[in-house]
Amino acid sequence: MAPAALETPTIAENFNDHRDGLALEATSDAVDEVNVLKAAMRVKNGTATQDEVDLYEKSQFDAEKDKTKFRQYEDACDRVKNFYREQHEKQTVAYNLKARIDFKTQTRAEMTIWQAMEKLNTLIDESDPDTSLSQIEHLLQSAEAIRRDGKPKWFQVTGLIHDLGKLLFFYSAKGQWDVVGDTFPVGCRFDESIIYPGTFENNPDSKDPIYSTEHGIYSPGCGMDNVMLSWGHDEYLYHICKEQSTLPDEALAMIRYHSCYPWHSAGGYRWMMNAKDEKMLAAVKAFNPYDLYSKSDDVPKVEDLKEYYMGLVNTYFPPGEGETEKVIRW
Repeated sequence: MAPAALETPTIAENFNDHRDGLALEATSDAVDEVNVLKAAMRVKNGTATQDEVDLYEKSQFDAEKDKTKFRQYEDACDRVKNFYREQHEKQTVAYNLKARIDFKTQTRAEMTIWQAMEKLNTLIDESDPDTSLSQIEHLLQSAEAIRRDGKPKWFQVTGLIHDLGKLLFFYSAKGQWDVVGDTFPVGCRFDESIIYPGTFENNPDSKDPIYSTEHGIYSPGCGMDNVMLSWGHDEYLYHICKEQSTLPDEALAMIRYHSCYPWHSAGGYRWMMNAKDEKMLAAVKAFNPYDLYSKSDDVPKVEDLKEYYMGLVNTYFPPGEGETEKVIRW
């Protein structure tokens, strides 16, 4: 059972008043800290679900790390309380339908994968004197940790690109609430496995005669591919990669679901799953430690690694005629 501090959020500093990249990254990091510490605390005190224990099984990568050496749990929670209140009030079916229509009918930018990584650098890191790692270095940390553990090349590419969807914040997002944070299904009852479930009270879908029922617009066994997840940088990048890459289903699942903690960590929404989703769930669990824990790894040297990773990118994002790198429609 979750600590009592998770159940009733209080009003803290409102990070959502800011639309600059540093504020976005501060919220994103705080969300990660909560998820790291929540799982570590539950595993340590014996109150974890079996899914949470399985999720943080030892790997070559994270075996030597003390996972409790991140910021204290209560401090991390304080940074995300207002954020989740806003996210939970505004992530409605109506908003999610509109966000997907906007995605399919607009091209926000055209650039290669590496150009997108550099763009993320300029938007988030440019003015932060306390940032020890650039966005490219953060992405390379994840990819290098995956590579050291001998994972497939498609797995390495997934680690490299998995946060590029944060570019959404600077193009068409309404705020931080539709870019970062844990994701969850919309169109059915908001499950108690979601962080701060009480903050859905002011979401109109919680009182809708259909959306507020357990299954809502879905049916048991419908499959996660057919579920509308709350819109954000994961869903945005998932649709880009699904349409413009040759990444396997496991990679697409890692991108789409790694922030869906109610599903992959807390055991919620299992009634939606079909046979394919069992395999996808295993893939997401395999990826998750590299997403959460690679931020404390050694600093990678971009100039030494760029050629290798550009080769991998070209494998799964094949350049078109006359291109040396594929130009992606963002």
